[in-house]
Amino acid sequence: MKDGDDGTGRAARSKRADARRNEETLLDAAAAVFVTSGVEAPVRDIAARAGVGMGTIYRHFPTRADLIIAVYRHQVEACAEAGPALLDASGSPHAALGQWIDLFVDFLVTKHGLAAVLQSDDAGFDTLHAYFLDRLVPVCTQLLDAAAASGEVRSDLEAYALMRGVGNLCIGADRDPRYDARRLVGLLVAGLRRPQ
Repeated sequence: MKDGDDGTGRAARSKRADARRNEETLLDAAAAVFVTSGVEAPVRDIAARAGVGMGTIYRHFPTRADLIIAVYRHQVEACAEAGPALLDASGSPHAALGQWIDLFVDFLVTKHGLAAVLQSDDAGFDTLHAYFLDRLVPVCTQLLDAAAASGEVRSDLEAYALMRGVGNLCIGADRDPRYDARRLVGLLVAGLRRPQ
């Protein structure tokens, strides 16, 4: 038996849970710094925001590309996990869909520089894009299906087309402070409602 292990593996599970929380804190900090300073922000800024040493970041993510990819995946996971939770907690499926689309917009418009860096490696970008679609299209489908089943939205909507439309409305939002992607996306979501 290892030190700190009572034979049930509780100490090891607790350590793994702590390590996961620490990594999530680090990824949240990196994402926040990327939003304000771009993906080329100094690692020391990320370390300071996360409250860790630079060595901790390099131990987890040996290269900047590793960190960027991990932030991207972390944000995709957060968006994917939010869908079912919003559906359970919201007053209606349409409200849950609208809240999830807001999170999706946040993801799209705040990933300053991520897409450009990720697209510099076509094979890596293709893999991450497939991951993005595999994780988020089913969540959007679940929300759309629930809203259609409740009679709130038309039943002929496809998740991929909706996500693509939202993505297109978000293009350029980071380059023009007068462009309000969220307002336009809100109009799109309102337009999904079934005609009375």
